[in-house]
Amino acid sequence: MTNHRNACRALALLILFSLAALAQSHVGRIQVLVAPDHPNWTYAPGEKARFIIRAVRDGNTLGNLKLTYSIGLEMMPPTVTQTVILNADGLQVDGGTLNEPGFLRCIATVEEGGRSYRGIATAGFAPERIQPAVGDPSDFDAFWASGKEALSKVPIDAERKLLPDLSTSTVNVYEVSFQNVGARDGAASRMFGILCEPKAPGKYPAVLGVPGAGVSPSHAMLRQAELGAITLSIGIHGIPPNMDARIYSLLGSGALANYWLNGLESRDRYYYRRVYLGCVRANDYLTSLPNWNGADLLVTGGSQGGALSIVTAALDPRVKRLAAYYPALSDLPGYVQGRTGGWPHMFKAEGDGSHRTKEKLESAAYYDVVNFARRIKTPGIYSWGFNDETCPPTTAYAAYNLITAPKQLVLALETGHWQVKEQTDVVDAWMDEYVKQAANSR
Repeated sequence: MTNHRNACRALALLILFSLAALAQSHVGRIQVLVAPDHPNWTYAPGEKARFIIRAVRDGNTLGNLKLTYSIGLEMMPPTVTQTVILNADGLQVDGGTLNEPGFLRCIATVEEGGRSYRGIATAGFAPERIQPAVGDPSDFDAFWASGKEALSKVPIDAERKLLPDLSTSTVNVYEVSFQNVGARDGAASRMFGILCEPKAPGKYPAVLGVPGAGVSPSHAMLRQAELGAITLSIGIHGIPPNMDARIYSLLGSGALANYWLNGLESRDRYYYRRVYLGCVRANDYLTSLPNWNGADLLVTGGSQGGALSIVTAALDPRVKRLAAYYPALSDLPGYVQGRTGGWPHMFKAEGDGSHRTKEKLESAAYYDVVNFARRIKTPGIYSWGFNDETCPPTTAYAAYNLITAPKQLVLALETGHWQVKEQTDVVDAWMDEYVKQAANSR
């Protein structure tokens, strides 16, 4: 009877969460609803998980559908695959268990009208105890201290251009650029971004927005600027922030395709060296502005930007708060130990063409978010979901569990690599409260 009540409660919660999530995106008329039988989706190691599967069309349950479901460690080959008929009462399947911290994922697919519809749910086993696979290089701190020293020798050489069409009655918006370290020792590059400044005279806190993966324009962070902050949204590729959209698309599929692999065989030449140090340089620029209040600096982003938020806060003690969604680049070599690794999953494949070389694995450790999380001293708020198939929750927890600074985790269990308003409202309120207090107290 207890299991039945738990199953019913989990199913009710699933429907509520699903309807909220579906309102955020375009979906088919048929949805495959999957949920673990614990309302909080978590279990103790050794405890058996069960998954409840249903299909609905326009809110009504469907039956007599061909269902294929698979269960296994997230992002790994399934250990169970079954094809059955799904009736209108739904199906409860045995998900098995894990004897150590981690995640089991159930992926369910139904066929109807010549189309396939997919749903997933992920059960966590003591995720707060997940430990990373990546090692901590003994000279990690010395390596990044050397990088920051090289950065300090590069003049900022900042430029700005007013963008009147984007400016408002209370905020000026600019295209800005400044110098950064280059891809080679002794060389310099430029970083670009969109700067927003309150028009009213005064001293303001600053917020750095760091981008997700890909090649795209930067956007003005007007909301925070209207609250009383200087904001800077940067790109990482050294290209202007407001070109024709087609140019970004061409670069993303051409010269900058798979940029996250560029130079991986060497810690000194890896693409993200210039990126990580460039985030510190962005802070150099923000803190050089005469209307910065001299004390308050925040950083925020999601995915690649979640990684860059943690990295920037660890490298730069000027950062006072950070907000990170589903951080990428975390616990990259997890696959080598038989579990998922972080985006961009460069160590997933084995055999010919694999990136699992000694040189690349050693180099990646200097850029792994886990090793920056170990060093975080900045209060932060973090958020993700259990169903993320881009930045898996195992890899997010591998970093989060090492953070000893004040921290808050906002979970939206059913979400994948996206956010619902309930998440962003909490994270924004946390950031906004600090911005407002800083703007009013200086």
